[in-house]
Amino acid sequence: MPDQHLKPKKVDHPRLKELVREMLIALGEDPDREGLLETPRRIANFWRDFIEYDAGKLDTTFASVRHNQMVAVTGMRVWSMCEHHMLPFWCDVSIAYIADDKVLGLSKFARIAHKNAHALSLQEKLVADIADDVMEILGTKNVAVMAKGEHLCMTMRGIQTPHRMISSALDGQFLKAETRSEFFDLVNASER
Repeated sequence: MPDQHLKPKKVDHPRLKELVREMLIALGEDPDREGLLETPRRIANFWRDFIEYDAGKLDTTFASVRHNQMVAVTGMRVWSMCEHHMLPFWCDVSIAYIADDKVLGLSKFARIAHKNAHALSLQEKLVADIADDVMEILGTKNVAVMAKGEHLCMTMRGIQTPHRMISSALDGQFLKAETRSEFFDLVNASER
């Protein structure tokens, strides 16, 4: 795995509760009123669960049945947090690779996508990190990742416009127009 993923992050839960309480006061709220009494704990719990997320085993592979076969999994919805505004964004992630000596276990696609989504990030970084993990596990550059998502930092603040952002990370054979086109066609066909 890439170096930034080797050390699990830890959330300072007690400090986070204090900060949420301070934020409620700064917002003009009374953190001691009934509806807000448990809010600092709930928010600290959310961030701990989100940041300290454990995707489980990521690198289960099997011997390839056939070489040069495209394998793709599409429509995996993940949630992440915009590092600029700390607001959520969701993406439907598609991952593909050209099978060589081994194939990735099916659930590992989603585990890798979720592992990388559980961070303060950008969609462009998310697809690149997913692609890096798949390349590392399979030992091949023949990997493509696409994400189509909506970012609440644009939908609910600023310009306040619903949208779809599309980003991709392509390498190896996916840099060739024909292979890239086949991948994009598979992703688009799965949405119909």
